[in-house]
Amino acid sequence: MSTITTYTGRCFDPVYAVTEDIRVEDIAHALSLMCRANGHFPHFFSVAQHCVNCVTEAAARGYSRRVQLACLLHDASEAYLSDITRPVKEWLPYYREVEHTLQTLIYDKWITPALTDEERQLMSQVDDTMLYYEFKEISGREIQAEEPPLAASLSFAFEDFAVAETAYLELFRQLTAEN
Repeated sequence: MSTITTYTGRCFDPVYAVTEDIRVEDIAHALSLMCRANGHFPHFFSVAQHCVNCVTEAAARGYSRRVQLACLLHDASEAYLSDITRPVKEWLPYYREVEHTLQTLIYDKWITPALTDEERQLMSQVDDTMLYYEFKEISGREIQAEEPPLAASLSFAFEDFAVAETAYLELFRQLTAEN
Protein backbone atom coordinates (compact mmCIF):
# COMPACT_ATOMS: atom_id res chain seq x y z
CA MET A 1 0.00 0.00 0.00
CA SER A 2 1.39 3.40 -1.00
CA THR A 3 0.56 6.52 0.96
CA ILE A 4 1.31 10.21 1.01
CA THR A 5 1.96 12.13 4.20
CA THR A 6 -0.47 15.02 4.51
CA TYR A 7 0.03 18.44 6.05
CA THR A 8 -1.63 17.24 9.28
CA GLY A 9 0.65 14.19 9.35
CA ARG A 10 -1.78 11.54 8.16
CA CYS A 11 -0.66 8.63 6.00
CA PHE A 12 -3.20 8.90 3.21
CA ASP A 13 -3.78 6.38 0.43
CA PRO A 14 -5.36 8.35 -2.43
CA VAL A 15 -6.32 5.19 -4.33
CA TYR A 16 -7.97 3.44 -1.39
CA ALA A 17 -8.97 6.48 0.66
CA VAL A 18 -11.16 6.24 3.73
CA THR A 19 -13.42 9.02 4.96
CA GLU A 20 -11.79 9.20 8.39
CA ASP A 21 -8.48 10.30 6.84
CA ILE A 22 -9.93 13.22 4.89
CA ARG A 23 -9.24 16.52 6.66
CA VAL A 24 -10.37 19.94 5.52
CA GLU A 25 -7.14 21.37 6.97
CA ASP A 26 -5.14 19.21 4.55
CA ILE A 27 -7.36 20.24 1.67
CA ALA A 28 -7.19 23.97 2.40
CA HIS A 29 -3.44 23.92 2.94
CA ALA A 30 -2.60 21.92 -0.17
CA LEU A 31 -4.97 23.85 -2.46
CA SER A 32 -3.54 27.18 -1.23
CA LEU A 33 -0.14 26.04 -2.51
CA MET A 34 -1.31 24.76 -5.92
CA CYS A 35 -1.39 27.08 -8.91
CA ARG A 36 -4.27 27.15 -11.36
CA ALA A 37 -3.63 26.66 -15.09
CA ASN A 38 -0.75 24.30 -14.30
CA GLY A 39 1.36 27.36 -13.44
CA HIS A 40 0.88 29.06 -16.81
CA PHE A 41 -0.48 32.33 -15.44
CA PRO A 42 1.66 35.47 -15.19
CA HIS A 43 1.30 35.33 -11.40
CA PHE A 44 0.43 32.68 -8.87
CA PHE A 45 -3.31 32.13 -8.44
CA SER A 46 -4.12 29.23 -6.16
CA VAL A 47 -6.72 26.53 -6.48
CA ALA A 48 -7.94 27.63 -3.02
CA GLN A 49 -8.55 31.16 -4.37
CA HIS A 50 -10.39 29.64 -7.33
CA CYS A 51 -12.63 27.63 -4.99
CA VAL A 52 -13.34 30.67 -2.80
CA ASN A 53 -14.26 32.66 -5.92
CA CYS A 54 -16.55 29.81 -6.99
CA VAL A 55 -18.38 30.06 -3.66
CA THR A 56 -18.65 33.83 -3.96
CA GLU A 57 -20.12 33.51 -7.45
CA ALA A 58 -22.55 30.76 -6.39
CA ALA A 59 -23.74 32.91 -3.47
CA ALA A 60 -24.18 35.94 -5.74
CA ARG A 61 -26.32 33.78 -8.03
CA GLY A 62 -28.50 32.83 -5.06
CA TYR A 63 -27.52 29.16 -5.08
CA SER A 64 -28.10 27.05 -1.98
CA ARG A 65 -25.52 26.53 0.75
CA ARG A 66 -25.19 22.93 -0.50
CA VAL A 67 -24.17 24.14 -3.96
CA GLN A 68 -21.85 26.71 -2.39
CA LEU A 69 -20.20 23.99 -0.29
CA ALA A 70 -19.92 21.80 -3.39
CA CYS A 71 -18.22 24.72 -5.17
CA LEU A 72 -15.76 25.04 -2.30
CA LEU A 73 -14.98 21.32 -2.33
CA HIS A 74 -15.12 20.63 -6.08
CA ASP A 75 -11.32 20.48 -6.48
CA ALA A 76 -10.62 18.92 -3.06
CA SER A 77 -9.39 15.63 -4.55
CA GLU A 78 -6.48 17.61 -6.04
CA ALA A 79 -5.17 18.10 -2.50
CA TYR A 80 -4.42 14.39 -2.45
CA LEU A 81 -3.86 13.62 -6.15
CA SER A 82 -2.54 16.90 -7.55
CA ASP A 83 -4.10 17.84 -10.86
CA ILE A 84 -3.59 16.95 -14.46
CA THR A 85 -4.56 19.30 -17.24
CA ARG A 86 -7.86 18.56 -18.99
CA PRO A 87 -6.31 17.54 -22.34
CA VAL A 88 -4.04 14.96 -20.66
CA LYS A 89 -6.66 13.74 -18.20
CA GLU A 90 -8.80 12.64 -21.17
CA TRP A 91 -6.15 9.98 -21.89
CA LEU A 92 -5.96 8.66 -18.33
CA PRO A 93 -9.14 6.73 -17.54
CA TYR A 94 -7.77 5.14 -14.37
CA TYR A 95 -6.73 8.54 -12.99
CA ARG A 96 -10.22 9.88 -13.73
CA GLU A 97 -11.73 6.88 -11.94
CA VAL A 98 -9.56 7.41 -8.85
CA GLU A 99 -10.27 11.14 -8.92
CA HIS A 100 -14.03 10.56 -9.20
CA THR A 101 -14.03 8.01 -6.36
CA LEU A 102 -12.04 10.28 -4.06
CA GLN A 103 -14.07 13.38 -4.94
CA THR A 104 -17.30 11.46 -4.27
CA LEU A 105 -15.93 10.35 -0.89
CA ILE A 106 -15.14 13.98 -0.04
CA TYR A 107 -18.60 15.18 -1.03
CA ASP A 108 -20.24 12.33 0.89
CA LYS A 109 -18.31 13.30 4.03
CA TRP A 110 -19.77 16.80 4.15
CA ILE A 111 -22.78 16.95 1.81
CA THR A 112 -25.69 14.66 2.62
CA PRO A 113 -27.81 13.60 0.97
CA ALA A 114 -25.71 13.33 -2.18
CA LEU A 115 -25.70 16.19 -4.66
CA THR A 116 -28.43 16.04 -7.27
CA ASP A 117 -27.64 16.22 -10.97
CA GLU A 118 -29.07 19.75 -11.01
CA GLU A 119 -26.80 20.83 -8.12
CA ARG A 120 -23.79 19.31 -9.88
CA GLN A 121 -24.71 21.17 -13.06
CA LEU A 122 -24.94 24.51 -11.21
CA MET A 123 -21.54 23.87 -9.62
CA SER A 124 -20.04 22.95 -12.99
CA GLN A 125 -21.39 26.13 -14.58
CA VAL A 126 -19.80 28.23 -11.83
CA ASP A 127 -16.49 26.37 -12.26
CA ASP A 128 -16.50 26.96 -16.03
CA THR A 129 -17.35 30.64 -15.50
CA MET A 130 -14.40 31.01 -13.13
CA LEU A 131 -12.10 29.33 -15.63
CA TYR A 132 -13.12 31.86 -18.28
CA TYR A 133 -12.61 34.88 -16.02
CA GLU A 134 -9.33 33.61 -14.59
CA PHE A 135 -7.85 33.47 -18.08
CA LYS A 136 -9.39 36.78 -19.06
CA GLU A 137 -8.37 38.70 -15.92
CA ILE A 138 -5.01 37.06 -15.22
CA SER A 139 -3.71 36.36 -18.74
CA GLY A 140 -5.77 38.69 -20.88
CA ARG A 141 -7.05 35.74 -22.94
CA GLU A 142 -10.64 34.90 -23.72
CA ILE A 143 -10.86 31.12 -23.94
CA GLN A 144 -14.30 31.00 -25.51
CA ALA A 145 -16.18 33.24 -27.92
CA GLU A 146 -19.03 34.20 -25.62
CA GLU A 147 -18.42 35.75 -22.22
CA PRO A 148 -20.46 33.97 -19.54
CA PRO A 149 -22.48 36.12 -17.12
CA LEU A 150 -20.75 36.99 -13.86
CA ALA A 151 -22.81 37.86 -10.78
CA ALA A 152 -20.07 38.62 -8.24
CA SER A 153 -17.23 41.07 -7.97
CA LEU A 154 -14.11 38.90 -7.66
CA SER A 155 -10.38 39.28 -7.15
CA PHE A 156 -7.88 37.51 -9.37
CA ALA A 157 -4.85 39.10 -7.74
CA PHE A 158 -1.99 37.24 -6.12
CA GLU A 159 -2.87 36.26 -2.57
CA ASP A 160 -0.49 34.99 0.07
CA PHE A 161 -0.83 31.26 0.64
CA ALA A 162 -1.80 31.64 4.29
CA VAL A 163 -4.51 34.15 3.40
CA ALA A 164 -5.99 31.79 0.79
CA GLU A 165 -5.86 28.86 3.23
CA THR A 166 -7.58 30.86 5.97
CA ALA A 167 -10.29 32.12 3.61
CA TYR A 168 -10.97 28.56 2.46
CA LEU A 169 -11.24 27.27 6.03
CA GLU A 170 -13.47 30.16 7.13
CA LEU A 171 -15.86 29.57 4.26
CA PHE A 172 -15.90 25.84 5.01
CA ARG A 173 -16.82 26.53 8.63
CA GLN A 174 -19.56 28.98 7.63
CA LEU A 175 -21.06 26.61 5.07
CA THR A 176 -21.00 23.57 7.34
CA ALA A 177 -22.18 25.37 10.50
CA GLU A 178 -25.86 24.60 9.81
CA ASN A 179 -25.30 21.06 8.48
